[in-house]
Amino acid sequence: MSHPAAADGAAPATMRAVVVTRPGALDTLEIKDVPVPVRKPGWVRIKVRAFGVNESEVTTRKGESDAEVTYPRVPGIEGVGVVDEADEDSGLRPGQQVATMMGGMGRAFDGAYAERVTVPAGQVIPFETGLPWDVVGALPEMFQTAYGSLTRGLDLKSGQTLLIRGGTSTVGLSAATMAKEIGVTVISTTRNADRGDELRAMGVDHPVVDDGRIAENVRDLVPQGVDAALELVGCTVLPDTFACVRVHGSVCFTGALGGGWTVPDFTPFMIPSGVRLTSYAGEAADLPAQVFQQQLQAIADGRLNVPVAKTYRGLEQVRDAQADVESGRTPGKHVVLLDG
Repeated sequence: MSHPAAADGAAPATMRAVVVTRPGALDTLEIKDVPVPVRKPGWVRIKVRAFGVNESEVTTRKGESDAEVTYPRVPGIEGVGVVDEADEDSGLRPGQQVATMMGGMGRAFDGAYAERVTVPAGQVIPFETGLPWDVVGALPEMFQTAYGSLTRGLDLKSGQTLLIRGGTSTVGLSAATMAKEIGVTVISTTRNADRGDELRAMGVDHPVVDDGRIAENVRDLVPQGVDAALELVGCTVLPDTFACVRVHGSVCFTGALGGGWTVPDFTPFMIPSGVRLTSYAGEAADLPAQVFQQQLQAIADGRLNVPVAKTYRGLEQVRDAQADVESGRTPGKHVVLLDG
């Protein structure tokens, strides 16, 4: 048995979606009328209200994803909206607000650049909020990645010091606000000295300009070394990040914004004695529903800032959104808002 479609009527036979017809430039993103996805048992169909646009989707569009992607493909690794149809025993009801992310969305199966998307029930996070959809749409992937990195990756505790390398990225900005909520002193990097005020506005205690070698500057701030470091720039700067961390401190490798996913001729002796290296590449299950709800409340209360760079209206502006993400000129999250 399954719940029927939401109260606004049964799902139509077709829907509009952005389809990557082949790897390539922005013109390979085409708006098409496609069949509404048929929900499989154990899956949930969601009516999409907003979705974030991410670097990984640009990579998928260009054919450079490290995941196996076939074309044509509807991209989109995250989305928010309302339940359209779900199994009766799923605990989800039509019209309920939900978020979803990762788990193969937009890569192994069609993603959220569409009016409707189907995903496994295990990667659906229910919530209740009066926040605007474009604000909520900015959150799932960056909250999941930031929260998972700080908790599962680094086991961050109140009173500790955290270095975020890649601080003006969406995950870096989100991690800074979450870390301050925990009660942590945050040092965060930017390659552009003019962005220091942006980092301070997100709660960062000490912005540091990153020229590739920051260990000396970090040690000036924290002579014994930081307790934890979140690495978002990549393996090209990883040895320098190690040098920022105290004995028995930890580095969590989560991203490679500057390229460099591997270390040539790696040897474990590259890791300083007593410094711990881990990584994070989690899924939706790493962001518990109650934590997501708490974060939404913190935003509503004004205790947590959301780094939204720009909101785009409708699927017609997806190309613009991807172009802006690819340019890297505007820090923060780029969000596409769909009509209700």
